[in-house]
Amino acid sequence: MARRGEFALIGEVFAPLAASCPAALGLGDDAAVLDWRGRGDLVVSADALVCDVHFLADDPPDTIARKCLRTNLSDMAAMGAKPVGVLLTAALSPALDDAWMEGFARGLGADLADFSVGLLGGDTVSTPGPAQFSITILGSMDGHVPLTRSAAQVGDDLWVSGTLGDGALGLRVRQGQILGLAEDLRAHLVERYRLPRPRVGLGLALRGLAHGCMDISDGLCADAGHLCAASRVGLVIDAPALPLSEAAATVIADHPALFQAVLGGGDDYELLFTAAVADRDAVAATTAAPIRAPATAPATIAATPKPWAISSPSRAAACASMRRYSGQLGVGRGTRVCIACFQAGSWCGRSAGVVVRVVISTAGRRSMNTWRSIRSRPSRCHW
Repeated sequence: MARRGEFALIGEVFAPLAASCPAALGLGDDAAVLDWRGRGDLVVSADALVCDVHFLADDPPDTIARKCLRTNLSDMAAMGAKPVGVLLTAALSPALDDAWMEGFARGLGADLADFSVGLLGGDTVSTPGPAQFSITILGSMDGHVPLTRSAAQVGDDLWVSGTLGDGALGLRVRQGQILGLAEDLRAHLVERYRLPRPRVGLGLALRGLAHGCMDISDGLCADAGHLCAASRVGLVIDAPALPLSEAAATVIADHPALFQAVLGGGDDYELLFTAAVADRDAVAATTAAPIRAPATAPATIAATPKPWAISSPSRAAACASMRRYSGQLGVGRGTRVCIACFQAGSWCGRSAGVVVRVVISTAGRRSMNTWRSIRSRPSRCHW
């Protein structure tokens, strides 16, 4: 039997159940925010990892534990919350012996100490299926206003922390899909897949400075769409301005189609946030602090509430990525997602850049709003 996609399932099946609970924020943000009896806001989120879906069976157990914690810490960062404690639920498969579990515990303990978070409790069960680990995390706003996806404003800069695509490319390295990469570059990508870098310090520093904010877990395409939908704004992203690590840039230079990993591969766990143009220097100064992450501004928020666009140096890569991820833009049934690809300047020029436009409109309506003029880096198109 057919089943809705993840975001339609949340929006159509579960969100109505949370409609009477303001703390749930419509199930549209990275966490819920509860007013804890006048003592300040308590922020709550949960994330689960499943073997051979979110981690590989032969990954070291300590890295699996740390990834499980760090994906939840990333949700706290997106809300601007200070992590306080976690509850762990573990569904253990028969393959996991005492030595494996002790390695898992060592990794979890190391990160709990590093991030000053306490283990509050949880549950353990056995399963004949793949191992699964779920963490519920609690955080505090310490009197500050939470960061949400719905607060982006027209004219804001769109910023992204760190670099994009490393985690998705690291998975491909582990799966043997990328060969011949120098060992140091290979190790960097694999580490970024196994060990995300939650931007907790950056999230705290952005309180009172950023407008809209979320973490990138499902990929830039999907999550930028969520931010646009929540804030009812549009945006244009200049893909050549997206931040890449040396390892990712090297892979993409050799395999241009893998640029889709940057646009939508997921496993980034970086912060995607907006801030006023007047605050550019303040954002740059904040993100340059040693305990935080450098940020790049590849886009500007536009007034149009529905469409958004990405200019890409690779037409084929951009098209493939948008076909794969356009269904994850958080739009409900009765909505049509239209994808149009245009050569910058012409349809046929082989040296022109590429603009990928995604236009979201209600069923039965045709809408192609006026777009800001953008120019992408000239590059060869690959069909």
